[in-house]
Amino acid sequence: MSSASPTPDPALPRFAFDRHVCVAANRWGGRRAVGWFFGAISRLGDGVFWYALMLALAIADGWRGLQAAAHMAATGLVALALYRLLKRWTRRPRPFRACPGVIAHVPPLDEFSFPSGHTLQAVGFTIVALAWYPALTVLLVPFTALIAASRVILGLHYPSDVLAAIGIGGVLGGVSLWLVACL
Repeated sequence: MSSASPTPDPALPRFAFDRHVCVAANRWGGRRAVGWFFGAISRLGDGVFWYALMLALAIADGWRGLQAAAHMAATGLVALALYRLLKRWTRRPRPFRACPGVIAHVPPLDEFSFPSGHTLQAVGFTIVALAWYPALTVLLVPFTALIAASRVILGLHYPSDVLAAIGIGGVLGGVSLWLVACL
């Protein structure tokens, strides 16, 4: 989507494998059906899916569902603040801006790449939701994996951005569960 010529990332030589995987995944995303599918997944991961899930839990399971939704929302707010702080601190350019051969198949929500906010949020939400409703595993784990993959396929993140976000989201979700258990 960007017409600006890529500005090489000085860290790229250290991340040749990261760049290679990013280019290969992004080429795959250039196929019409693949790009459309992962674009839709990414759009759902913008928040629509998670907000709908929180609403559904509150409606379907009353007070317990409302508690789970509030727990997810609180975790999501902390994740949002944390990923914004990390993006401002690291200022890593997105692959489509810094890596020749990568194009953005959808417009980014912000300027920087590290970490993947979609993935961080998805992992944090999934960990909390599964603690409350383990039966959702068959829905949430594949959806979260698709969100993570979409970020690289669409040219918006390097694999390392996504892997870091999985780790950060996992720790955040775990700490969130621990804090709730301590209350």
